[in-house]
This record gives sequence, C-alpha cells and structure tokens, in this order.
Amino acid sequence: MRIPVDSKIVKSVELYKWRAPLWRLDIWPFVGLYGSWLLTAAPQLDSTDAGIVLGSLVLSHILTWLFTAWSVDFRCFMHASKVKDIHSADVCKVIPAKFSGSKEVVPLHQRRIAPGEKLNGLRDGSQLLTGKQGASSSLAAQASEEIGFEYRKQQFIYSEDEGKFFKLDYPSKELFGTYSKFTGYGSEAKALTAMEKWGRNIFEFPQPTFGGLMKEHCMEPFFVFQVFCVGLWCLDEYWYYSVFTLLMLILFESTVVKSRLKTLQELRRVRVDSQTLMVHRGGKWVKLSGMDLLPGDVVSIGRPTGQGSEERTVPADMLLIAGSAIANEALLTGESTPQWKGSIVGREPGDRLSVRRDKSHVLFGGTKILQHTPDKGGPLKTPDGGCVAVVLRTGFETSQGKLMRTILFSTERVTANNWESGLFICFLVVFALIAAGYVLKKGLDDPSRSKYKLFLNCSLIITSVIPPELPMELSIAVNTSLIALAKRGIYCTEPFRIPFAGKVDVCCFDKTGTLTSDDMEFRGVVALNETTDLIADSTKFSSPTVQTLASCHALVFVDNKLVGDPLEKAALKGVDWNYTADEKAVPRKGSAQPVQIIARHHFASHLKRMSVVARVDDTFFCFVKGAPETIQERLTEVDPRYVDAYKEYTRQGSRVLALAYKRLPDMSVGEARSLDRQEVESGLSFAGFAVFACPLRHDSATVLKELKDSSHDLVMITGDQALTACHVAAQVHIISRPALILTPRPGSDEDSFDWLSPDEKVRLPYKKEEVLDIDCDYDLCLAGDGLNMLQRTHALELVIPVTKVFARVAPDQKELILTTLKAVGRTALMCGDGTNDVGALKQAHAGVALLNAIPPAKPVDASPSALPDSGNATTTQSDNAASAVQGSKSKRQKAITAGATGLAGTVESGPSVSGVVTRSKASSLQPSSSKTTATSQGKQGSKPLTPAELQREKLKKMMDELNEEGDGRTPPTVKLGDASMAAPFTAKHSSVRPTTDIIRQGRSTLVTTLQMFKILGLNCLATAYVLSVMYLDGVKLGDMQATIHGVFTAAFFLFISHARPLNTLSAERPHPNIFSPYVILSLLGQFAIHLTFLITVVNGAQKFMPEECIEPDSEFTPNLVNTVSYMSNMMIQVATFAVNYIGHPFNQSIRENRPFYFALTSAAIFFTALLSDLFRSLNNSLRLVPLPQPYGRQVLVYAGAMVAGCYLWEHFLRWLFPPPSPTKLRQRRRSATKSPETKKRD
Repeated sequence: MRIPVDSKIVKSVELYKWRAPLWRLDIWPFVGLYGSWLLTAAPQLDSTDAGIVLGSLVLSHILTWLFTAWSVDFRCFMHASKVKDIHSADVCKVIPAKFSGSKEVVPLHQRRIAPGEKLNGLRDGSQLLTGKQGASSSLAAQASEEIGFEYRKQQFIYSEDEGKFFKLDYPSKELFGTYSKFTGYGSEAKALTAMEKWGRNIFEFPQPTFGGLMKEHCMEPFFVFQVFCVGLWCLDEYWYYSVFTLLMLILFESTVVKSRLKTLQELRRVRVDSQTLMVHRGGKWVKLSGMDLLPGDVVSIGRPTGQGSEERTVPADMLLIAGSAIANEALLTGESTPQWKGSIVGREPGDRLSVRRDKSHVLFGGTKILQHTPDKGGPLKTPDGGCVAVVLRTGFETSQGKLMRTILFSTERVTANNWESGLFICFLVVFALIAAGYVLKKGLDDPSRSKYKLFLNCSLIITSVIPPELPMELSIAVNTSLIALAKRGIYCTEPFRIPFAGKVDVCCFDKTGTLTSDDMEFRGVVALNETTDLIADSTKFSSPTVQTLASCHALVFVDNKLVGDPLEKAALKGVDWNYTADEKAVPRKGSAQPVQIIARHHFASHLKRMSVVARVDDTFFCFVKGAPETIQERLTEVDPRYVDAYKEYTRQGSRVLALAYKRLPDMSVGEARSLDRQEVESGLSFAGFAVFACPLRHDSATVLKELKDSSHDLVMITGDQALTACHVAAQVHIISRPALILTPRPGSDEDSFDWLSPDEKVRLPYKKEEVLDIDCDYDLCLAGDGLNMLQRTHALELVIPVTKVFARVAPDQKELILTTLKAVGRTALMCGDGTNDVGALKQAHAGVALLNAIPPAKPVDASPSALPDSGNATTTQSDNAASAVQGSKSKRQKAITAGATGLAGTVESGPSVSGVVTRSKASSLQPSSSKTTATSQGKQGSKPLTPAELQREKLKKMMDELNEEGDGRTPPTVKLGDASMAAPFTAKHSSVRPTTDIIRQGRSTLVTTLQMFKILGLNCLATAYVLSVMYLDGVKLGDMQATIHGVFTAAFFLFISHARPLNTLSAERPHPNIFSPYVILSLLGQFAIHLTFLITVVNGAQKFMPEECIEPDSEFTPNLVNTVSYMSNMMIQVATFAVNYIGHPFNQSIRENRPFYFALTSAAIFFTALLSDLFRSLNNSLRLVPLPQPYGRQVLVYAGAMVAGCYLWEHFLRWLFPPPSPTKLRQRRRSATKSPETKKRD
C-alpha cells in the first residue's frame, strides 16, 4: 500500500512486513534448484556440462543476493511482503522526490502517546506538545500510539485522520498570543514526553570506518561487474591486464572512500554548543546543557557579560518573546552585516508565526549573539539578565542542522546523466548480443569446440560493452569541476547541479548587494518646497528631515563599533550626526536637540517601511521612512509633485526613500513604548525624499555582457523600485531596447493594467494575447502587483519568460518567478546575496549565493598563446594558479578569523579557534606547526631569508597545500565555513564573476561527459568485433598487449578529463544530451570506418600468412595477423581520442592541453617505431612479428585515411546537428504560444 507524504523530500512510502528467513525468495527456490541439479544433472551430464550448469546456478544465486543489496525494490520483493494496514507493517520503503536521495527501506517505530498529547500532522497550527497551552478538542484521546519513520535525519509521523505521513511537528507555527503566554514545561513528566518525541538537541550520525565504507563501495554494481570481468580475463589467461585493472579499481575506490571519510570526520567536529543555559522548567529557572533543550522550552539567552566574554552560539532555533539581540548569521545567509532581532511584543496576538517572514524575531541555531538587551518588564524575569526565548526547533531541524543535512547527504558519489548512461549502454548491448549470438552459433556448429571456452568468449563479448572505467571517468569529470571551482572560492554542496550549469539559458540576478555595491552614497534630500531640486547641503535640511534621517534606522553598537545597513550609515554620515550606545542621535556640530529613541518598529519586507518613536527634548515624535508609494498612502496631505519628484530620481538609478513624521500628544515613556505600529505609522506629515546612489560593482557590466554574448538571457529580480531597476538593468546590458513597465491603470479594477514607459510617454493597454507582439519591440518590466494580477489571470507562464526586469517583488514572489521559468522548460541560474533570495536560490537549477568575503582571483588564461612565453606556458600557469589560490586562502583566513563566516559550532578537539570549523591550514589546528610558522614569521620580520630558507618555506607550503587539498582527483571537502544553506553553490566573493566560472565548468563537464561516452562506445564496439568475428579467425591479443592497451586508455582518459575550460564563454552551446542523433550517427559512422580499416589491414596480412588452420581456442602465438590486428586496434583507439576530443570553444584545444597533446604525439611516434621495426627488442617484448614491406607502409597510409575519414565525418555531423540556439528556442516558443489571431495577422 502506497501512502503519500506531506514533504518536499519524500514523495510517498510503501508498507512491508519481513518474511521469515527460510521463506525468503532468495533462499528456498535455490535450495530446490540445487537439489534438482544434484539428483538429475550431476548423474546424467558429463563433468564439463554439469560444472557449467552448477556454475550458472551459483552465479544466478550470487547475482540474486547482490541485487537485494543493489535494488531496494528487489530487496522488498524478495525479503518482504506488502501489507495494507500500517499496524501490521515492520518497515516502509521510502520513495523520495527528485534529487532528494535514493529509495531506502527504513524501520517503522512506534511511540505511546501520553494522555492529553496532541496528534502530529494537524494542519490547524495546534502543534504544541502539552500543557496549559495545548488543551483542545483535537487531543488524541482515541489514539494510543504514534507510528513514524526516520529518513535522512528527518522524522515523519503517520496521521490516521488524513491517511498520510507528515513531518514531525515542532512548535514553530503558533499564534503570537500563544507564544507570549509560554512558561515552559510544567513538570518533569511532560519534559520526558517531549524528549521521547523530539529527542536530544544533538547532531548524531554514525561515523563509518574505512573498512565499512570500502565494503559498501565494493558491493556497488559497477565494482562487482568490474571484478567479474577481471575474473573472466583471468580465465582467458590475461593475468597482467587483470591485475593492473583490479589494482586501478581498488586504488580509485580507496581514494573516493578517503574523501568521504574526510568530509564525515569534518562534520563530526561540529556539535551543538554544550554551554549551560537557564531554562524555565517546573515553574522555576534551572541550569541545563544546550544539548538537553526541547522544543517548547523557555530559555534565557544572551551574550555572557564580564571580562573575556565571547559571542555565544545559539544552540537551537528560538523565538524571542522578551528582549532584543544582535546576531551574526553569516553561516546561514552569507550576510556579513549583524542582524537585529526583536521580541514579539507588539505583534498582533492573532497573527501566526512564519519563520521565513518573521525572521527578525527568530534566533537561528548555529548563529552567534554579539549583543543583547533584556526586557525587564516581562512576566518572566531571567536570573542571568538574558533575553527570554521559546525553543522552536532542535537537532537536525534547526537551520544549522538543515545545512549539515545538505552537506552530509551530498557526500555520496556523483555522476552526470545517469538515465542517459543506462540508455546509451542499452544501445551498445544490442551490438554485443548480435556479436555474441554470432560466435555462439558458429561455435555450436563445430562439435569439436570447447563449450567452456565458447561460453567464456560469449561472456567476454557481452561484458566488453560496459567498460570497467566508465564510473571512474564519469566521477572524474564531475570531481575535476568541483576542484576547479573550490580553488576559486566556489563550493558546491549538490554536485549533480554542475551539469545543469552547463545547460543554463537564463541567468537571474538580484540587484542590491549583487550587481550593485553594498556601499551607499547619500546624495541629498528633495524637500518639495519651492522646487524639486536635490539639496546636498545638510545645513539646509529642515529639522524633521534631519531628525528622521538621524534616528529612523536599525543601527546598533557591537563591541563599541557601529554596525548595520550601509544605507543607514550613509544617511547618518550625510547629516553629520552621531549615534551613541544609549540609543541617542546627537549632532556633531550646532545646537540642535539630541533625539532619544524610545521604541523601534523594524523594517518588514511585506510592509516596505520602518518607524521609530523618539523624544526630542520633552516632546514625542514618530519618524517613518519607507518606499515612496507606501508612505504616500499614510500622509495626511500629498504634494501634487510627489510622484513626479521621486520618479525623476529613480529613473536616474537612485535609491529613493520617503521620509515622514508626526508629533505625538503628551504621554509617558511607557505609553510611547506600547503604541501600536498602525497608530505610529498613520496620519504622517511629509519630510522629504532621501536620495541615495548605489554604485555598480566594478565588473558587473563586464560579466553580464559576457553572459549575454554567450547565448544567455539576462533577468533582474529585485525588491527595489521599478524605475531604479530599469536604469541599473540598462547599465548592465540586461535591457537594450525601450522599456515598458506593467502598472495598474488609475481608477480601474484590480486586473486592469497598462504597459508604461519610464518617462510615461508611451502607454499601451495590457492584453494577454498581445504580450508576445509587444516583446518584439520592447523590454518588459513587472512589479509585484503585476505578478499578483498575472497569477489571478493565469498568465504567468506567458509573461514571465519574456520579462527582463522584476521589481518590487517579495521573497516568495522571487521563488514564484523561478518555478515558472522551470515550468516552461527554461534552465535557470539565480545569483543573489543569500538573504531574502533563499527561496529563489533553492528553486533555480543553479543557485549561487555570494558570501561577500574575498574578491575573485584573476582567471588564469587556459590558452598558452595568451602568455608571454609559450615555451614556459605550463610552468607560468601553474605558478599563477598556485599564487592565486594561496592569496585567496590567506585572505579567507583573515576573513574567517574576523568572524565573517565561522559560526559552525564547537570543535571537539584541538586548540580553540573560536568554535569555528573552516578550511584552515593544518598549522592552525596543530600547536607545533603554529610555533614553526610563528618562528618563520619572526625570522622574516628580523632579516631577509636566505635562498635555502626560501626554498624550504616554499616546499613546506606546497606540502601543506597537498595535505589540505588531497591528491587532486577527489572532490574537495565542503565545510560549514565554506557553504551556506542559501544555495547549492556558495561563492566567497562579492562579485558576480563566479557565475561565469560555474557556467564554464558546467559546460566543460557536459562536453567531457559527451566525449567520454563517444570514446567508450567506439572502443567497446571495436572490442566486440575483435572478440567475435576476428576471434573465430584465430586473432588473439597477448597478455602484455592487453595491459599496454589498458594503460593507454587510462592515461588518455585522465588527460582529457583534466582539460581546463576556456576563460571566455562562447555563443555556441554544448549538446545537452548524450543520447541524440548527433552522437548516435557519429558512433555508427566512425565505427563503420574503423571496421573497414580493420578488415582491410587484417585481410592484407592474411595474404602473407601460410595456409594453416588456426584454432580459436588455442594458446596465443605471435603471428602477422595478431600483430596487425593489435596495432590497428591501438591506432583506432588513439584516433578515437583525437577525433572526438571537443576543445574550442569550451575547453582547451588539443595543442593547449599539453599532457594530452604530448600523449598523442608519443603514441604516433610509438606506432611508427613499431611498424618500422626500429627497436626489435621492444617488438619482441610485446610479442610482435616484423611486418613485410611495403605492407607496413601501406598500413600507415590506411591508418591516415581512417583518421581523416573519421575527422571529416565527425565535423560534418557537428555542422549538420548544431547545439540548440536560445534564439531559435525563443522563436519556436513564441510561435507555439501565439494566439490564432496573431498568427493570421503575421
């Protein structure tokens, strides 16, 4: 029975009950088969045939047993029976959503429900456990037990009423009024019940051993298949080749296991801070460890006071119900600016908490408290002077836990295009079955043939189709990109996204902090007095204007340093006022009265405004600032020039905020603090427009121009005003034609909109059927209200794909835009700063969060021609790359030490590094190394180092680098300081340059995967022919010959997988799919040319052979046909690599990929030497006989013709089947969605 699951990561589950061991389908049927063989086959057949039958039975039994380990579905079929009643089930099979993991069989667990406890899965928000807050009619009086399962550290509980599983409920969606009445668990019994339900607040996962992981890898299908192939080759007496292949496989698997262990060990260093907190339990404050916190606990949280006190890590997600705090959330969001967190005092008691929307009230697990202010007027008084908070989520459900889950479950081996790999192999299997059938038919026709050798040969033919190095090469293709990105400060927690980056056709960007700088410039104020001119001199501002700018902000002091929004700091500086630690704004010059802030109502994205209640002398004022269109609705009197004035400056790309104020009647400070926000922000008087300039980042225009020139559509998604967004979009090449903004039609219903130009000279009515026509002449811009209208009229999928700028959009609307683009078949990249872009970054195929830590390293040109001395190209490139990496690492170390990214938890062992888990050098974790480093630095400070000392330092640095980064073939270890929960890709840069790096590496991965499949396919087809038709003619390979063949193949694959992508993105795109007409026709055409070449040279060699019968099953003996066959096979292999290598415009060309170029050149010289018989001893060691002349020279000519034919065929197909062009795709999409009337008019 399949039961749905209400979750993003799990689609559904199926219920099963285990069979008794003897009744499993992989035991009793085979017991019967073995008995039948013993009673019938063994006495009646000869020993060879009986052995073949028994071998087949044993092999089938082993395969059946292995399939139960490989396939979850098969294991359930063999070991369990389906049940319909969940109470009868032992286990369930979890069917995850796409890209959320693989199927798993997990045990069902049962827990008795305590009296009065609420059922899980209620969608009415009543999710609290027990106590005074939880008594209602929805209690689980009739239910005695709770049934659930755990999948990837997430708990799911079955709801009898709804008939499906829900995620384990946490008290994170209650009413604000409910939270404000929390007093914690009233008794120890209730706390124990909560502990049974939610468990301890720890990150607990098993730490596998090297042997355990190696066993898991050795049980995988490809590895078992490879070992089976090695066994077959041994039976056919290819000992050297078999041992070489087996060692290569074990070495590769060991490297992968080592990489996984390194990542898991790094994650185990992170744990919940074991600090002691004050928790309100049983009506009193008690001391408890952070690991013993439970959802629903009321705790006192804050930064410890006293000498040497440090920021305190928040042990769980908490809601502030009294007091305020300043937190550093760089780990989670990449936002380096400390965030102000306020209590829920003042929120409507009937409003429901949304953690995403109301994050200004939530302290997230793993972040650090820099400063706190307790609220002494609340009902609960904390004994240690901390803020009062309610624990919402613990363990792996916290924000830090979610990030750990992402990293933990992305350490599995990755490959590109799995379903296409299977389809491609099935295509090759068809040819192998034909070849094996041909050999089997011919062999059975000859009664003298050994059936053992015949079946062995047929097995070798079929297994040759699936090359042993396939998983190895596919993993290398992805891992190479992971390593290249990590060296540029870009970390990927979901490696399967890299091929998606190569298919991206639309790039979306946030504006503020992404395309533009975080640093704001205060230009002045528009007062709307006699003129609408900008006043830059702050001495000419009115008193309310100055007071609003000086006091209406969220700036705070942390460690005697003013921190906060750069815009607000620029405004304070612009009016020449100071802000003090006691929340008072004072002028630097003059005799103006200081402004004392009494209460703050912080900025909310859905309100688009903020306000403060302040006291000037003995008079109370409300000062408000926000979006001009929002403030306009709250003014008592609106100047007729209001709209034109702010639009004039937004068209120039300025950020414009409206300022307003009102004087309050006489009241006490307590009354002023308790004023309702709605009352504070209504009935206002206008105080001017504050105009700010937000300069572009230095390379934003260059990077976006490169993306546009490389066949990508560009889109801006911002919360800023539409006119400002259009101005900036024009500067960075997102829009290049006249712009039209979808605006509501004045005085009409809510679904009446017009397309309006920024200067308001062009106005066109919005009609759904005319959107595509308008798109032909204009670049379109949508605002948030326009999106709402499109959603109501079901026009999202028509308008969003042709829109260039989205302005005034809320975070959930950003997510809607990305899901719509995905729905219409676009492959989207989203780049943002990780704060309010999290939803969109997660929805994009390639989401890139910028952590604003270090500038990107200057790209190293992949082309030797770009270097001054091409002769030293390789050395120069490596030195440049090494210096860039070293430079970025040293900068990253400084940034991490400063606390920008290191909020990962507590390190269990080693010297204290402020609780930070980072990509630090080994020296920072080992005291002895630290001393050495300090000593060397001291020496450097006192006198210059000698050449010997410099060389020693350089060697030490190289060794440290090798120890840290591994062997260069394994993916880098992603750590909590390197990744954010915001996106699959995390870039430690403030520039948008990482987007081009990610797309270049994505295209490189796609291209490398494509050429690998083609090369492997051609090699397998040639091998199948040699093992079938030519084998029957007596052609065989020697053991040393097969080994040399394998070494060549492995070396060539290694060289092509390490080709670096070009720095410039091309307008041409790579082919997105492996299974396509271009690939199939290329394979068939080249195979036909190879086949012709093979048949020609072998037939030519047979003319020089004596007429004698060569037995196919005889031992290998050197002769002319064997020699020519081996050498022609090697030539085909080298030609396959050379012809199918895809260089420009994506990767280095063959000449630029020096190792590959030298390998090809060496192979050509090697074959010429073999054919010319220049080194007889070499030919003898390979068991090759001399070729009669001029036949040897003819073989060289035929080989040249074969290479030329393959080259011409391959490039003809590349011309005939070009990759899909975005322009053609857009035209096709436009014609498909045009209305019949438009098509008729066209």
